[in-house]
Amino acid sequence: MKTNKLINEKSPYLLQHAYNPVNWMAWGDEAFELAKKEDKPIFLSIGYSTCHWCHVMEKESFEDEKAAKVLNDTFVCIKVDREERPDVDSIYMTVCQMLTGSGGWPLTIFMTHDKKPFFAGTYFPKESKWDRQGLLEICERIDVLWKNQRDKISESAESIAAQLNREVHAYSNTLPDKKILFEAYNGLAQTYDSYNGGFGTAPKFPVPSNLLFLLRYSLFYKSEAALKIVENTLKKMRNGGIYDQIGFGFHRYSTDEKWLVPHFEKMLYDQALIAMAYVEAYQSTHKDFYKNTAMEVFQYIQRDMTDVNGGFYSAEDADSEGVEGKFYVWKYDEIKELLGEDTEIFCYAYGVIESGNYFENFEDEPEGNNILHILKDNDQVIEKFNITKNELYEKLQKCKKILFENREKRIRPGLDDKILTDWNGLMIATLAKAASVFNNTDYQLAAEKATNFIIENMITDNETLLHRFRGGEAGIDGTIDDYAFFINGLLEVFQSTYDPKYLKTAMNLEDKAKELFFDNEKGGYFMAGSDRTDLIARKKEVYDSATPSGNSVMLMNLLRLWKITGNQQYYETAEKTIKAFIATVERSPGIFTHFLSALSFMLNESSEIVVVGKIDEIREISINLKNNYQPNMIFIGKSDNDHLLAELASFTKDMKRINDKPTIYLCKNFACDRPTNEIDEVINKLSDNS
Repeated sequence: MKTNKLINEKSPYLLQHAYNPVNWMAWGDEAFELAKKEDKPIFLSIGYSTCHWCHVMEKESFEDEKAAKVLNDTFVCIKVDREERPDVDSIYMTVCQMLTGSGGWPLTIFMTHDKKPFFAGTYFPKESKWDRQGLLEICERIDVLWKNQRDKISESAESIAAQLNREVHAYSNTLPDKKILFEAYNGLAQTYDSYNGGFGTAPKFPVPSNLLFLLRYSLFYKSEAALKIVENTLKKMRNGGIYDQIGFGFHRYSTDEKWLVPHFEKMLYDQALIAMAYVEAYQSTHKDFYKNTAMEVFQYIQRDMTDVNGGFYSAEDADSEGVEGKFYVWKYDEIKELLGEDTEIFCYAYGVIESGNYFENFEDEPEGNNILHILKDNDQVIEKFNITKNELYEKLQKCKKILFENREKRIRPGLDDKILTDWNGLMIATLAKAASVFNNTDYQLAAEKATNFIIENMITDNETLLHRFRGGEAGIDGTIDDYAFFINGLLEVFQSTYDPKYLKTAMNLEDKAKELFFDNEKGGYFMAGSDRTDLIARKKEVYDSATPSGNSVMLMNLLRLWKITGNQQYYETAEKTIKAFIATVERSPGIFTHFLSALSFMLNESSEIVVVGKIDEIREISINLKNNYQPNMIFIGKSDNDHLLAELASFTKDMKRINDKPTIYLCKNFACDRPTNEIDEVINKLSDNS
């Protein structure tokens, strides 16, 4: 079978298109030079391997000989994996939003050979339908304009490129006060769906940054209402169809407001961020429901999404056998055949009905398929079937095991097995925190193994980070997200292993990030490094969407590094970062909630805990302290002769054991109380301050 130039790429998404009749090329000088030489515009298509509508557009147009001929004759065609090149995607997604008012994937861009766009959209059917222009019609119009009205295209492209390069964030000379946190809470409370949980209506996305912010708000401002929002949302998500009730893990988002019908892809970053919300909810409430959910997510990650060398894979597809959700849905008769006498109780508990509950289109009839979701609480099931709580648990566990083992025989959705530094950083952070909170050494080992994999394979000889690893090869310069998210993971691993080598790596990477990405004049971090030469604009992102922005995470990193080391330069960089974005954040604080969590760290009292002792002694004290929710607590473990830690965090230099027992130093702003051997004394002081 004939291939195009994508056949030599590493990206699973690009390789999916390597057999298309479209003459795809990868993003790079070769493609741009060819467009210039042949005097053709560029057709740029951006997507990712688990994107359902990307698959649809490929099947309709990119695998079609007629459409491919039009594309090949008219354009130089470039394919980009947005997960490999988030910097490219960010620029052209901004263009699409500027020109159309919305965005999404697949992202379709028409541009000149010098990367300046003049037309944008998302999914286009091959022929015009559903009030959508067809791809062939658009290509024909652009071909006519390119040949007959080039001056208009050039004028439009220059204008759009100029807009991209305008500074959109106004620098402020003042720092915010706590008022901005109250405003963000009020905004979230107004959009909260009190019945279904979550925010807004359909489609409904899990937004973990919102939940993590609200947990902090509930603690610092004694807001039971904020905690109720978090708890109801986490409960409804866990019980909904957005959660894989059989194999665990969260799907990407819900197409309805009730969390019933998901978009079935599973992303690593969702598992990491959502699981972090459950871990912190457990710290805040001590309810096993949250702990168990987080542990189920970790079970899924360790079973299906972990490379033998320790790194975490990127995603699982929404589709299998060309059908979205086919792997996950069940027909009633199928369940009845497998479960026999337990069918009635299982179907009652998990919302299964004979006619099906899954509407692919809500105007249509059910297709006879069921998405498993928990409709009834345990007490209702117990009462209806007159059984004990233990009997119910055992029956449902047995049923789920049978269904899981049967489902494993199905054709699985596609796995995107590339390892991304930024997303791995998020999962590392969550596992490391859970290791301490749940006293689980397996999570600790998994976090460390993944961390060491990134350190050994993704950091270059000149101490820069690479973004992607696949097929034994690392590549692609890291963005600010790679640095910020991985530094965050390193800081969590440092605070759970007490090994200062991870702190040193974090500090080295922060230095490199400042060199490559920081705007010394106006503050804040650019998404792409100063050494990037293949982009038409350098953007600064601060919006916290499905993942928090690199600037938000880096702001938290800087504040934590300041508290861990006592180095004032970290605070000064953090302050400049806040001033770079605060005017933007103040306009609509509810969409910058990770940024506001970092501000909450700065605006509310924080503590540094240093425990001097043997590793097992430090770990025991850590478990006791981290069992309670203290998001503004920095935890540092120090062995008696830890010279590296003393070098990195000089205020710990003279801290020693007293009475030949593990000794706790409780510090605020680097001024420490008298050392104590009594953990209860420290817990009481922390409780008094929260």
